[in-house]
Amino acid sequence: MRAVRLRAPERLSVEEVPRPVPGPHDLLVRVEACGICGSDRHMFRGEFPTSKPVTLGHEFSGLVEEAGAAVEGFRIGTRVTGDPNISCGHCADCLAGRPNLCAGLSAIGVHRDGGFAEYVLVPAGQAVALPAGLDPLHGAFCEPVSCCLHAIDVARIAPGASVVILGGGVIGLLMVELALLAGAGMVVLSTRQAPRRALALQLGAHHAVDAGADPVATIAALLPRGADVVFECAGVGETVRQSIAVARRGGTVVLFGVVPEGEEVALAPFELLTKELRLESAWLNPLTHERAAELIAAGALSLDQLITRTIRLDEVPAAIAGAPQFGEIKLVMAG
Repeated sequence: MRAVRLRAPERLSVEEVPRPVPGPHDLLVRVEACGICGSDRHMFRGEFPTSKPVTLGHEFSGLVEEAGAAVEGFRIGTRVTGDPNISCGHCADCLAGRPNLCAGLSAIGVHRDGGFAEYVLVPAGQAVALPAGLDPLHGAFCEPVSCCLHAIDVARIAPGASVVILGGGVIGLLMVELALLAGAGMVVLSTRQAPRRALALQLGAHHAVDAGADPVATIAALLPRGADVVFECAGVGETVRQSIAVARRGGTVVLFGVVPEGEEVALAPFELLTKELRLESAWLNPLTHERAAELIAAGALSLDQLITRTIRLDEVPAAIAGAPQFGEIKLVMAG
C-alpha cells in the first residue's frame, strides 16, 4: 500500500509499504479521510518529538476492513474514527482519569503509523463507531474537536461569560462554536486574515478583530474589564503574551496552541500575580473522543465551512511541507 512516511526532519514522501496485519485486538481500517494538522507541520520541521520513520496522520476516519480474532462490537464495513492517543491504562495518571499525562503515551500518526495511508491499524479500544451515513470528511474532525472539548472543559466557562480566542485557524474557529455551545455570552476572535475573521462571524462570533492592528487595544475597547476566559490557539509567543494582557482580573487563560518544543516566551509574573489569573493548559483529548464523535454525528458543528479543499494522498507531502495558503482553514486527504 502507499503511505506518507517521515524519515527525518524535512524528509517526507509517499512510499510503498506492506499493508499492516491486525493483531487479535486490532482493526484494520481503510482510510477514507485524514486531516492535516498544524502538529504535522511541526513534526515535519522537527519541532515536535516523533518516531522516525513513521507514517503521519492522526485525524482520520475510515471503514473497518478486517478485525482481530478477539475484537467485539465492530462489523466489517463499520465507519469508525480512531482516538490516536494510546495510554497504558494502569499508571497513576491513567487511574486518576488523566490518560493524556501518561508517561507511556504513544500516538497513532506520531509514534506509530497513522492515517496518511491507504490503511491504518487501530486498537479496537481506540475506535469509535460513526453513523453509516456520516460524511467521512466530518469523521476526520473527531480528533481536533475532542482536543478542543478538553480545552473547553479546562476553561469552565460560566453561563454568559466573555470569551476571547487568539488565533483564527481551524482550532480557533472550532472554539468559536464550542464556546457558544458551552454558554458563552460574548465570543471575540482575533486573527490577522480577513477571510478567517469573516468566517468567525458567520460561525457566531460576536466580534472578529484584526490581530495585525493592536488587538489588545481593540479587545480592551470591546471588553473594558477584560475577558473572563482567553484561549490561546495560535501557538506563538506574541499571542501567549496577549492572552495575559486581555484577561480580566481573576480571569482564566488556557494555553492550547502548540509552541515549538524548546521555544521560550517572556512573561511578566507581576501581571499574573496582581491579576490573580488562573493560567491553565490543555493537552490532547483525555476521555473526550467519543463526545466529539457524538457532537459531530448530531450535526452540531459547521464543518463543511472549515474545509478549504480536499487533496489526494500523493499531494500530502507538499501540503505539509508548504506554508498554509492565505485564507486556508483545513486541508483533508480524501481516500
